[in-house]
Amino acid sequence: MQKIRKMYLANLKEFNLKFTEFGFEESLIDSISSMGFEDATPIQENAIPLIMKGKDMIACAQTGTGKTAAFVLPVLNQLIQNPSEHITALIIVPTRELALQTDQSIQGLAYFSGISSIPVFGGGDGIVFSNEKKALVQGVNILIATPGRLLSHLNMGYVPLDHLKFLILDEADRMLDMGFHDDIMRIVSHLPQNRQSLLFSATMPDKIRKLSRKLLQNPEEISLSISKPAERVEQSIYYIEDKGKIPLIEHILDIEQVQSTVIFVGTKIAARQLERSLKNRKLKVSAIHSDLTQEERETSLLSFRSRRTSILVATDILSRGIDIDDIGLVINYDVPHDAEDYVHRVGRTARAESKGKAMTFVNKESVRKFKRIEDFIGSGIAIGELPESIKSLGFDVGEMDFEKKQGPKNFKGKGHNKNYRGKKPFNKKSKPPGAQ
Repeated sequence: MQKIRKMYLANLKEFNLKFTEFGFEESLIDSISSMGFEDATPIQENAIPLIMKGKDMIACAQTGTGKTAAFVLPVLNQLIQNPSEHITALIIVPTRELALQTDQSIQGLAYFSGISSIPVFGGGDGIVFSNEKKALVQGVNILIATPGRLLSHLNMGYVPLDHLKFLILDEADRMLDMGFHDDIMRIVSHLPQNRQSLLFSATMPDKIRKLSRKLLQNPEEISLSISKPAERVEQSIYYIEDKGKIPLIEHILDIEQVQSTVIFVGTKIAARQLERSLKNRKLKVSAIHSDLTQEERETSLLSFRSRRTSILVATDILSRGIDIDDIGLVINYDVPHDAEDYVHRVGRTARAESKGKAMTFVNKESVRKFKRIEDFIGSGIAIGELPESIKSLGFDVGEMDFEKKQGPKNFKGKGHNKNYRGKKPFNKKSKPPGAQ
């Protein structure tokens, strides 16, 4: 890497640059202004100038930091300056939902520019595939695609990529987790070597470094810390056994009175069971998980966005790549397996400068797992008080004993937070959400 630019969101409360200072074309500025955007976020402030200089780039930034606009705006500006009837930019994304979200962003930002885009993704019937083919053959400026669907079109031999100038991989780490490495490399084999390549990832494991070495030429790097949820998120945890989780949800929803709640669960089986249980309690709920068809997932999301349902039960398919505003509450019904997944889940609320709450249910089997999450984000989380009706289903973590093979008793080992006791919150000045 030629240069490393590292920034930490926790220390940045104000952004320095306005969009009018990047040197964008007037029609692009008009679109940005019409959408109500004025100040650039840290990822935009640092990425846009590098992209406009023609640099390859690898950027580590999570969903909700404005990364889509960070790569879309320079591409649109280039297309305004150098109009083309060919596919100029290819954006590869892991999911249908992110493809649609990215295309919506492009349509808004390109409103006064006449630049065309199309999302191409799996699912749908033969008519959808035929319409995609027609648009690709006739010509489109920006192509947003999931790997498998794009390969299906490429194998037919009618996708013109000879004039491509930009290759962008968004959520690259998730694409590798989903097994798309070989598909990505097959797609790249169809692209001209003389191009500008940009790789965006929420994490930066070794496999992303290896991929970047294959795709990028002398890249610049921008790394924004994702190890802490936004300060606007009020976090709390509840030590509760599994059979007390649904009664606790009912209590929390009654206390909080929020318009929209996302409940994350660990598996698709758990998602189906929880959806059924909440419906039996006359709650307005829908679910989204990998067992559903594309149409069913879209119906669930539309129902949630339109407020026909106020609760969405979801697996981690939703934790990245779907932009839903005004989520007042996130509940982790199960502790996520990965600490960074916790950050992504919690990041679904408190977006666009709003405030939100995130609550996590921790059973005895998940105590150590959640301790690792606290270590990862660098702070303890306030412990919520259980209502009297289900206190018997809770437990005091400070009284738990563990066998030696699991570690020292009461977590008094290396790195233990001395305030990690019972039901007292870490921050004694704050009142835990849902407290009586």
